[in-house]
Amino acid sequence: MSELKPLLLGSMFALLVVLAAQAQVTIDVSKITCDQYMLDKVTDFRTIAVWLDGFYAGRRNNTVVDPAALQGNVAKVEKYCASNPGVALMQAVETTLGGGDRAVGSKK
Repeated sequence: MSELKPLLLGSMFALLVVLAAQAQVTIDVSKITCDQYMLDKVTDFRTIAVWLDGFYAGRRNNTVVDPAALQGNVAKVEKYCASNPGVALMQAVETTLGGGDRAVGSKK
């Protein structure tokens, strides 16, 4: 039994190291293209949409979340992105929503 403890502890430690390594992935949102966003090539689209919504809300010093407005705004961005897949997503948001003055939201 005493021989199994080091093996078990070593296995648990290795698992924790692997999980911690996976959790340390970072994403530069300014480099995400419309194509990458639309096809979920970088990460889950909801994660990106929530980040963008918070980023632009912070620029406006707005702490209110309006789910209906978020869905409408994301639909506008997605329509633009469908026609402009090579454009940076943040540029698409600013172009579509008037200089980034409005929130983005989550994909339907």
